[in-house]
Amino acid sequence: MKKLTENKIVLVKRKTRLDELIARFNTAEQARFYVERLGSDFTDYQKEDAVYKQALRTTEDVLSGMGRLQVVSREYVPNFMFGKQDIVVAVGQDGLVSNTLKYLDNQPLIGVNPDPARWDGALLPFRVTDLRSLLPDVFANRRPISEVSMAKSRLNDGQVIYAVNDLFIGQKTHVSARYHIQYDQAGEYQSSSGIIVSTGLGATGWLKSVVAGAAGITGAEEDISIPAGRQEWGAEYLQFTVREPFPSNTTGANIVFGRISADKPMRITSYMPENGVIFSDGIESDFLEFRSGVVAEITVAEKKGRLVL
Repeated sequence: MKKLTENKIVLVKRKTRLDELIARFNTAEQARFYVERLGSDFTDYQKEDAVYKQALRTTEDVLSGMGRLQVVSREYVPNFMFGKQDIVVAVGQDGLVSNTLKYLDNQPLIGVNPDPARWDGALLPFRVTDLRSLLPDVFANRRPISEVSMAKSRLNDGQVIYAVNDLFIGQKTHVSARYHIQYDQAGEYQSSSGIIVSTGLGATGWLKSVVAGAAGITGAEEDISIPAGRQEWGAEYLQFTVREPFPSNTTGANIVFGRISADKPMRITSYMPENGVIFSDGIESDFLEFRSGVVAEITVAEKKGRLVL
């Protein structure tokens, strides 16, 4: 069969819950014993695993017939070298799509829902059965693309981390973090449980929940999903909120919410001798150390993700 493209197709996969249980308990039977002892249904784990593995097999068959296929597990994506002309297909949940997207550099990403009966998948517009007709259009640049803005944190030592959904700046253990925040020509020392910086894609996630909690505490009745819920995926700004700021003789709580843009940058200086971190997209293992004296500049990233629609 003639290949439709000379470019490489990269298939990104993830472990299922069953895979993770077996890795932890060595065998499926030991995993079953653990799950059922807690009163859960082990067959649900088996069904999910079977459906996902079948979706992967079908996807591999389709993609390998169209071009050079390389399969990459989620845990290896941060260190994988994507080629400039690669086309990337992620089969999994929304988190797999977003966590793959931040490591790409202008390559189109196709999000495939392997189990529509189980997952809604806001970032998974396609099913496995769509791939055979979809890929030729992607190769020919006939499919619309949605651009996704990212957040970027650059440290004064040159290290950089990107986020498709959000950045967390604070203590690894989520206890009180101490730092100096500079935003929109104002600055103050703060002690808080951390700062959340959200993109348009992530605005209905962690940021929304923090805003909802704050509104509930103050008894606010307005629509707490606004403004976070209205932010476009490709917006040229980020939104931030400070979690539980503590006002004291030496710390303030005046800079707690706002937009970060080209004319309103944010800079944070760490005063945490240990355990200070900046991590992205809820993956605590994907982090930069943020210890005393380190300065982080938070901006909208210079690159955008490209999701195939």
